[in-house]
Amino acid sequence: MTDDLKSSAEDPETRETETSLSSSEEETTDEFVDEISDSFLEGNVAATADAEQVEGESGEEAEEEEPELEEEKVKDEIDIQIDLLQDPDWVVRREAVVTLGEMADDRCVEPLIRTLRDGDWQVREATVEAIAEVGPPAVELLIRYMRDWEARKYVIQAMGKINDERVLDPLVLMLHNDEFKDDATRALIALGSPAVPKLIVALSDKEEFVRKQAILALGAIKDPAAVDPLIAMLQNQDWFTRLTAAAALEKVGDPRGRDAIKPLMKDPDIVVRMRVERILGAWKKQPANV
Repeated sequence: MTDDLKSSAEDPETRETETSLSSSEEETTDEFVDEISDSFLEGNVAATADAEQVEGESGEEAEEEEPELEEEKVKDEIDIQIDLLQDPDWVVRREAVVTLGEMADDRCVEPLIRTLRDGDWQVREATVEAIAEVGPPAVELLIRYMRDWEARKYVIQAMGKINDERVLDPLVLMLHNDEFKDDATRALIALGSPAVPKLIVALSDKEEFVRKQAILALGAIKDPAAVDPLIAMLQNQDWFTRLTAAAALEKVGDPRGRDAIKPLMKDPDIVVRMRVERILGAWKKQPANV
């Protein structure tokens, strides 16, 4: 038995057959390993590509979401500042007002206008400036708030800082209000030349004190378009109107006004004559074209 095994082991054909089988098995195993390896590599490549695609899409989504997040952040900040308008410390309220004015967002309009009724004058004055920064979007609500007596003075001030034609008629209307006519006059002066046409119309108002407020405003604005209408007021029957018109022409400084007030040196009212004399004396010290 042992000899047979030895013989078989020493047999060249047997060894060749075993070698052949071993090589065949190794080749099969190698092919199988290669297939698995290739499959694994392909899977990794596909997975990597998918991962890159997902990552790219995520990046795009992040870029799209970033402005939205920034917008939400701004909204949150506005809400925070609006809440601070109710803080018991006036310094905190004023700082909130200033911040809302810098934001100049439409959502700030109503909270700011309500703050014109704040108990502290420094907060109210800061609110006027903040509303001015918001500008035209605040006009409509300001006009509505003119009905509020407590806020009216500061509403008028805010209107005078907004260059919008919608504020002109409400402000001219306030010239009829004895309590707030001076505030309205200052606001119209602050608006400057855009207010001149409305003020020229007001020179013909049936109320004497409205005409006088219009004269004062036109003199302070110093627009040359007001010279001829002011000269016409020198003929008014009321001595104080003539005096106010002469003073307004002095402020405008137009040579036409200088010539127009000379006849008032013989005005029947002594106060008018004395004032015109001083005006002409001051003008003589200046060149004719100044």
